[in-house]
Amino acid sequence: MEQLKHECGVAMIRLLKPLSYYQKKYGTWAYGFNKLYLMMEKQHNRGQEGAGIASVSLNTEPGREYMFREKAEGKDAITEIFSRVTEEMNGELLMGHLRYSTTGKSGLTFVHPFLRRNNWRAKNLCLCGNFNMTNIDEVFQFLTAQGQSPRIYGDSYITLELMGHRLDREVERLYDEAKGKGLEGLDITNYIDDHVSMANVLRKTMEHYDGGYVMCGLTGSGEMFSVRDPWGIRPAFYYRDDEIVALASERPVLQTTFDLQYEDIHELQPGQALIVRRHGESSLEQIMPARQYSACSFERIYFSRGSDRDIYQERKRLGEQLTQPILKAVDGDVDHTVFSYIPNTAEVAYYGMTDGFRKLHGEVRTEKVVWKDIKLRTFISANSERNDLAAHVYDISYGSLKPYEDNLVIIDDSIVRGTTLKESIFKILDRLHPKKIVMVSSSPQIRYPDYYGIDMSRLEEFCAFRATMALIEERGMWQLVNDTYLACKAELAKKDPSSLCNQVRRIYEPFTVEEINQKIVEMLRPEGMQTPVELVFQSIEGLHEACPNHPGDWYFTGRYPTPGGTRLVNQSFVNYVDNKLKLS
Repeated sequence: MEQLKHECGVAMIRLLKPLSYYQKKYGTWAYGFNKLYLMMEKQHNRGQEGAGIASVSLNTEPGREYMFREKAEGKDAITEIFSRVTEEMNGELLMGHLRYSTTGKSGLTFVHPFLRRNNWRAKNLCLCGNFNMTNIDEVFQFLTAQGQSPRIYGDSYITLELMGHRLDREVERLYDEAKGKGLEGLDITNYIDDHVSMANVLRKTMEHYDGGYVMCGLTGSGEMFSVRDPWGIRPAFYYRDDEIVALASERPVLQTTFDLQYEDIHELQPGQALIVRRHGESSLEQIMPARQYSACSFERIYFSRGSDRDIYQERKRLGEQLTQPILKAVDGDVDHTVFSYIPNTAEVAYYGMTDGFRKLHGEVRTEKVVWKDIKLRTFISANSERNDLAAHVYDISYGSLKPYEDNLVIIDDSIVRGTTLKESIFKILDRLHPKKIVMVSSSPQIRYPDYYGIDMSRLEEFCAFRATMALIEERGMWQLVNDTYLACKAELAKKDPSSLCNQVRRIYEPFTVEEINQKIVEMLRPEGMQTPVELVFQSIEGLHEACPNHPGDWYFTGRYPTPGGTRLVNQSFVNYVDNKLKLS
């Protein structure tokens, strides 16, 4: 129910036929743009802060524009940028991006795609991506040591400059090669355009990075590419036929846009790049060796669209696997229990949960208990009134259960900060006077930040962490905090990234999940609430059983797949202690 700012969405199309072919067959010059628009709208869930598109037209005469870009901010950005598209912008290479910021930086400057201009067609580079790099300091130092001065400190701009630098070197290599063959004038230009190796450029660029990413780009000479991180953290899917090559962040986007079957679409593999050359030949290139496979499990629980065939079944399993702990929480009294869900992203897990109870008990009582109203205009109120208005963003179905007799089970896909539970949900559910509220999360306790593209970067954001620190304080276990702090600092002093360990895991070791759950309830329980509350979380074992092909679980276990993630979580605990606790 708490919206997580996360991820980004990418969309790419390469038209393999002449533009006149699509005009004749589909009756519009805008066939490619229409498909790109649909792909972006179908991924709007992945980014609502801004959007951008880019196109490259092949075989344009010198003196005429061949590379176009449009960007806009806000939830209506997609509509805005496509309203500016003209026939002059039509091209064979199309790219789109939807943005959610993960660094706190906002504004049109930070909306993708990013464009690096040059009078040589082959040196023009346009980039976008779904990524967050954990070692940007090191990459920045690498660039500046070569004499470069990136004008903005951010992973997007620094990546643009680093890859642009490698692309420049590739073009210069080909220039020398062409001269060595005796070519002159435009023959050199054509030789360069026809022989650029984006695989070389990508290998020399991406070897510097630690993080989760799907990086996409276009060049002015007509190269199109997308590369996935070697751990497989962020997802990408592609489709190829004799008319198009297309890529998106999610499989159902391609299925819907091009009317495809599940089997028609393939997943880009870890460390792999999909490259489409200037003349339309496409290939898969292994840019970096695949590392320990760590595909993000949160994609399956929450981020990706539930219409994906596999994700739909996985979310149902996540709900069904919680049947026994929920049964225990209601003391086996299913007859006097009402089942519901919040928010809409938890609906599929809700179906799995109720299916599980039907297998055990037969029919169960299901109701739409919680509704989300339109966004209330709290900005017109004084500060003292805003919290009260915010508490009414959700409403309830009065009469949906028998007061003081029925238990109420509400399933959510995740409980992160707990703010909405405390300020709104628990208060309004209490008005129904259930015998007991069982708040269920289809994901395990979120204990650790993410550093691979999701806006969850500080330990103190998580209610599980705050509850654990409260237990430590209650029990006088400050030595544990001090020992963990010193251990984290020792990790940060290490020179060998491969030897890093997540020392923050120490603070959770003395406590059971149930102890932390009880403390979370105490902390989130609004003053004056009468109804008893119990939390039920998915287990780590249940998560992996439901989503066996996506083992990336660092949010829950602290097992980060990259050294950069491990370094940052240790730094996060040091920052927390320094800023909040003032320990020496």
